[in-house]
Amino acid sequence: MNTHSGDRANTEDTMTGRERVLRALAYKKVDCVPVDLGGTPCSGAHVSVIAKLREALGLDKPVKVIEPYQMLGEVAADLREALGIDVVNLPGPKNFFGFENADWKPWRTFDGTDVLVGGKFNTEPEPNGDILMYPQGDKSVPASARMPKGGFYFDSIIRQSPINDSTLNPADNLEEFTPISDEDLKIYEQQASELYNNTDLAIAAGFPGTAFGDIALVPAPWMKKPKGIRDIEEWYISTVSRKEYIKEVFAGQAEIVIKNLERIYQAVGNKVHLLFLDGADLAAQNTLFCSPQGYRELYLPFSKKLNDWIHAHTEWKTMKHCCGGCEPLIEGFIEAGFDILNPIQTSAKGMDPQLLVDKYGGRIVFWGGGVDTQQTLPFGKPDEVCRQVAERVRIFSQKNGYVFNTVHNIQCNTPIENLLAMFEALGRKL
Repeated sequence: MNTHSGDRANTEDTMTGRERVLRALAYKKVDCVPVDLGGTPCSGAHVSVIAKLREALGLDKPVKVIEPYQMLGEVAADLREALGIDVVNLPGPKNFFGFENADWKPWRTFDGTDVLVGGKFNTEPEPNGDILMYPQGDKSVPASARMPKGGFYFDSIIRQSPINDSTLNPADNLEEFTPISDEDLKIYEQQASELYNNTDLAIAAGFPGTAFGDIALVPAPWMKKPKGIRDIEEWYISTVSRKEYIKEVFAGQAEIVIKNLERIYQAVGNKVHLLFLDGADLAAQNTLFCSPQGYRELYLPFSKKLNDWIHAHTEWKTMKHCCGGCEPLIEGFIEAGFDILNPIQTSAKGMDPQLLVDKYGGRIVFWGGGVDTQQTLPFGKPDEVCRQVAERVRIFSQKNGYVFNTVHNIQCNTPIENLLAMFEALGRKL
């Protein structure tokens, strides 16, 4: 077994993955930096990357596509063990398109990777070669996403009727936020118990409806006929021009979600360790989508309401995901009660690792930033990857409170030798 603790392997001081992550979340020293791959929707890898890793390590294929929207590959138990991963994901009952990951069938991606996809994953190309995906796998309604011929990922198809402000109703943007079913609760309970009892890893979950204004969710690719504001551009405009409408949506959402979290906690308890709570991106490479004042007015009160409930009733830690140069917003994220920030896009404006540690270290856990997925990992040499990984681990670990992950998901066409170099730089004996 690979204990992924470098030269400390097999000593009495070696921690389990669960211990390692929980200590990092508490800003305590660890035997080696905790590592995540596949624990969250933003810390995994494209299915072709997972397939290449498995091949390089002599593991069987094909790989399951466990999140079809981003085409994320399953980080199965044997791969977690081989790579020394410390986090495992608690899967939801349905995927991003609203159908179960079940009834697996073979399919070949445009780059020639043989994979397994769920039974309701549409594998029949359009005449132009595109692949369309349908909400809940129902081809009787318009498609909700498209993978262009030769592409690697799905893009949402906007399905929004012309907006009439006189009849616009916040309830239309609340229709996806419903009481959780008893069936789904049983699934969460069973899976949480299985992972808690049969692994020694930290368990990361993402429960429905907790993100406020996550732009990936706004078009609702899992809904057959979404109503309300569903166009990405229109939504961002509405955060300024229809601010009171958005606040009504968020207020109604928060009320429903807290009731659901109460029931979910009764089912899973503290067998879950951290919650991917909010994936709303509020920054781009060199600018913000909203000002710090705008964040405090529109988003913070509702995120704080969820965080306050979670911290008062559970031991869960909460993660805020925000790509881009979000440094001016981090103080607000801390004020909102988030414990963890991901993915730490170090190539973006204001996101220098040392600056972040000096300013926010010890107040919010850094989860990510371990190697740049825009340049170094896909286009650099193995020795460049090693140097950057070592430097990032050194900086982000200065005040403890660090979990290693790449900057967001590892993208397709990333050289396998660079991936192996990354894990070797972390002290993993592959």
